[in-house]
Amino acid sequence: MNRKGEILGTHQGLYHYTIGQRRGLGIANPVPLFVLDFDQEKNALIVGEEAELYQDQFTVTDVNWLLAKVPETIEATIKIRYHAKEAEGQVICQDGKVEVRLKEPQRGITPGQSAVFYQGNRVIGGGKIERKK
Repeated sequence: MNRKGEILGTHQGLYHYTIGQRRGLGIANPVPLFVLDFDQEKNALIVGEEAELYQDQFTVTDVNWLLAKVPETIEATIKIRYHAKEAEGQVICQDGKVEVRLKEPQRGITPGQSAVFYQGNRVIGGGKIERKK
């Protein structure tokens, strides 16, 4: 299904797909479609165009800090996957939540993956990317 809730086809089980995947969807469409998200409750694979893969904000949970005192706002570079290039942004700590705001949208920010925060070459913290509500 797409983000509008329109059914576009069937899938072979959600565990067969990853965020950003293009091949093997089996959906005929004028423009290429990519896996954007999963709706476990509806057993639905959410697909859309490549531009929809890009985000500039996300929440991180289970954060481990390597700082003696964690400021409310931290300028940092953030890595959203092992082979990804670091992206500049802010890490905002408020009310027990950690929000990340990137200067440039990044492709395929995936819930369950790690986000690691850096200042220079030094790791200052990291946690798990949370699923969008």
